[in-house]
Amino acid sequence: MLRILAAASVLLCLSSLASAQTQPAPTGVPSQATPAATPVAKKAVAKAKPAAKQPVATGNGPCRIGVISALGDRFSVEKFGLTVFETEESHVPIEDWGLDDLVVARVRAATGDDPTVRKIAYPKGAFEPYFNPKSRFLPDPRESLPAIVRSFTAATNCKRYLVVTRVKAQLSGTLTTDGIGVWSRGIGSLARRSRLHANFAINVLDGTTYEKLDRAFAGFGAQFALSKRLAEDSLGELDNSQFPEPAAAAASSQTLREKARALLAARLDGMLPDYLGQQ
Repeated sequence: MLRILAAASVLLCLSSLASAQTQPAPTGVPSQATPAATPVAKKAVAKAKPAAKQPVATGNGPCRIGVISALGDRFSVEKFGLTVFETEESHVPIEDWGLDDLVVARVRAATGDDPTVRKIAYPKGAFEPYFNPKSRFLPDPRESLPAIVRSFTAATNCKRYLVVTRVKAQLSGTLTTDGIGVWSRGIGSLARRSRLHANFAINVLDGTTYEKLDRAFAGFGAQFALSKRLAEDSLGELDNSQFPEPAAAAASSQTLREKARALLAARLDGMLPDYLGQQ
């Protein structure tokens, strides 16, 4: 009996030993599974908002009348004494007064805000040959108004061009006033008189041939009556204290600016119907 039990014990030990040898040996540090790489989430890039649309320029449409104003870049300050040798004349830059824009606005108003009226820009100094021609005895066609306007309007395709330019006007005797400005005449504060002036010419050119279309006496009667009335009313009248001393002070004078604009607008409103009526 004892032999049988001993044999059974030996068999049991041998079985356990065999089972232990078939198991994988421990590695000491438990193996950890490497987690799958998680894709990094891309930050959503905010799309740039489209830029606000700019208003479409009305100048891109059809053009019945192209308005060109070569009037408002300077303000004349003229002081007259007893003789011509006592005359003082200065020209003050006043681009920021907006006189050329005022011309365009009055033309549009005279046409009932016609959308086919366009302001035509031009290079700085373009009219210098017209105002100060080099060929005083034998006119140079290149210095003429049609040639100058043609030089910068090749691509504008307007039916007509209404051109406003400054001119000189006779005050009395040999005394003249130039364009938009102010003059003062006399001796001493009591005998001296000061006034504004707005001297300009209007020309209408054909948009294809650049031939002048305005009648020789367009609005002559109305212009004469208007000039006489403006010479007598309060639009151009100035107190002597408002005359700019020195001349450069004119550029910063709000009084001169507003009075000059009112005088120019009144003259334009009186003259434009005669020229626009031809269109």
